[in-house]
Amino acid sequence: FYNIRKIKVKITGLDLKKDVIDFCNETAQELNYENLEFLHGDIRDFEYKNKVNMVVTLHACDTATDAALVKAIGWKSDIILSVPCCQHEFFDKIENKSLNPMLKHGLIKERLSSLVTDSLRGLFLESRGYKVQLTEFISMEHTPKNILIRAVKADKDTKTAKSEYEEFKKFWNLRDLFIESYYNKIKED
Repeated sequence: FYNIRKIKVKITGLDLKKDVIDFCNETAQELNYENLEFLHGDIRDFEYKNKVNMVVTLHACDTATDAALVKAIGWKSDIILSVPCCQHEFFDKIENKSLNPMLKHGLIKERLSSLVTDSLRGLFLESRGYKVQLTEFISMEHTPKNILIRAVKADKDTKTAKSEYEEFKKFWNLRDLFIESYYNKIKED
């Protein structure tokens, strides 16, 4: 970004895989990117005290996406771009008797719970003041995990979004959600 627009930025990458972090840091050094660093660790443990303008996640597994979204909200990030990976949390929680003909089939339930998960994430962000779009990230021929959650901080009333969020959870009989418990924990800290 600096090389093209001449806007000084600080970029911090985070991953659980040490070998990936080592490779990325070596590459940044070889290219003389001084404001680009990669850290080994979990987003849940990562603290950043400066202003965060943008949070980007790529294939953060299961509730790691939720943790990153919550951190971004807590940092009051202006922009959030998130491409979730696997969505396991709702698979065992999702219930709706009217949809049992679909939910009794593991494959269908897995795909549906994935869509419900990302829809709920979008609603959660809207209920916290973000304008949200769920859009295609990359062609399906490359990966079936191609939903991009794009959220931009907006000054808007969240009452309707909060109501929609609660109704959506009720429809799917979803309780004890990680994104909510982690958000409440972060708010208390």
